Amino acid sequence: MEPAGLRLTRPTSESDWEIGCNFWGHGCVTREAIGSFRFLSPLKLVTFSSPDVVSAAPPPLPTERNARDYVIQADGLTKVYGAQRALDGVTLHVPPGTIGLLGPNGAGKSTFIKCLLNLETPTSGRALVLGRDIRASNRESRERVGYSPEQDSHIPGVVGCEYVTYCGQLSGLSFKQARQRAHEILDLVGMGQERYRKIDTYSTGMKQRAKLAQALVHDPEILFLDEPTNGLDPAGREYFLRLIGSLHKQLGTSVVISSHLLNDIERICDRVIIIARGRVLEHDSMENLKNRHRRIVEFAPSGESDRVAAALKAGAYKFERLSNGRFRIESPSDSVEWLLELLRVHRLPPGEIVANPNALHELFLRSLASADGNHA
Repeated sequence: MEPAGLRLTRPTSESDWEIGCNFWGHGCVTREAIGSFRFLSPLKLVTFSSPDVVSAAPPPLPTERNARDYVIQADGLTKVYGAQRALDGVTLHVPPGTIGLLGPNGAGKSTFIKCLLNLETPTSGRALVLGRDIRASNRESRERVGYSPEQDSHIPGVVGCEYVTYCGQLSGLSFKQARQRAHEILDLVGMGQERYRKIDTYSTGMKQRAKLAQALVHDPEILFLDEPTNGLDPAGREYFLRLIGSLHKQLGTSVVISSHLLNDIERICDRVIIIARGRVLEHDSMENLKNRHRRIVEFAPSGESDRVAAALKAGAYKFERLSNGRFRIESPSDSVEWLLELLRVHRLPPGEIVANPNALHELFLRSLASADGNHA
């Protein structure tokens, strides 16, 4: 049965499917063992009968860990485009939480997400999302995930609330449920009367809000966000980061955020995956990654900077004076008690103490340097 408002026709050639994919922006076509075509938007799918197409589904993984322990499992996941290896043997197990997928442009972040969503077919390797094989359990996996792509994927000529309602229907909700849920989610993402305008007229920031709403409308268990703060003004970016950061804490929804903005990742994520040249360079909790970084303390004295410098020299501490008036000090321990004691003994005025500033930034640069060295 055709969804309301969309006329579906059986394609007569491969090019017809390519045209359909381009219209939906991020759609794709898969052929499955039952001999059916499935046309997929970022979250939705419609099945067409095509008995002349048959391909074998991959066998299930020999061992599948409990989905409560890991929301993503990948084993040797590889994607090759001609001579370019977009993903190169990615293997990892990711527990629930707010996960940052960090890397420079062209690192393979979007390709990794699309492979997990089966929007791209991996060249080799296997993966599970929420404990389900992404190839063998395609429909079941999609019903439990949300996806907000980097590029626009709206339907031209449709107003915002209708678009989100329609996405809810395609995700299995009734019209009444989808309409109610759409307005609730549009309120959540901070969209007011703009929801009654056509999406074509939206600013970049409003389109980002509409994309996030369609990804959340069906209450997914895991949410994939590809560069979600692109195009947002400072106030909108602040609102988005607070909202995304609260999803797992308040609703239990795991979130995977692909970004090249380190500050966004460091602020809201409890786990980080650093990827470059299609390979995973680092994967650990934010706390562990920072603890592996050399201990650095920044101190902003409220006055008497020269006396602070003299006290640090007398204690044989390694430090540098920054142009903004702060001191960057190599700390002898994970605690800052030694600095407080130094201030007390020398009767120095108090100041602001920041432990491990820019730790993620330095780890990121070091990882990239290591990857470039190995590649060379």
